[in-house]
Amino acid sequence: MFGFGPATRIYIASGATDMRKNFNGLYGLVRDRLNCDPKSGHVFIFTNARRNRLKLLVYDGSGLWVCAKKLDGGRFRWPEADSTVKKIVLNHEELALLLGGIDLKRTERRKWYRKPAVEEPIESLKTA
Repeated sequence: MFGFGPATRIYIASGATDMRKNFNGLYGLVRDRLNCDPKSGHVFIFTNARRNRLKLLVYDGSGLWVCAKKLDGGRFRWPEADSTVKKIVLNHEELALLLGGIDLKRTERRKWYRKPAVEEPIESLKTA
């Protein structure tokens, strides 16, 4: 499994995708359908209509990775989005649960406090 940093966003493309698509086809879907930069380093997930196959597309700085998973039985499940939503955002924990076979439709996010990141001005870094 890849280790993604906290700044990496994870998107699931809503709707079904033709799983015959590879590097160029998925790259085009990210750019045109999801309106994102495929070379951003974020993770883009695509699934077929039966939701028993997934493909991940991610750029690591030197090239594209396409990773695939086909379930022997069962389906991947996550909350549905309405027809106007083109992508669903997951966090890192939800991705691990999804790939581990947990039904994300039956789980719920709890309110959780996260301390906001404090950015230090660049001028103060130069004087130190």
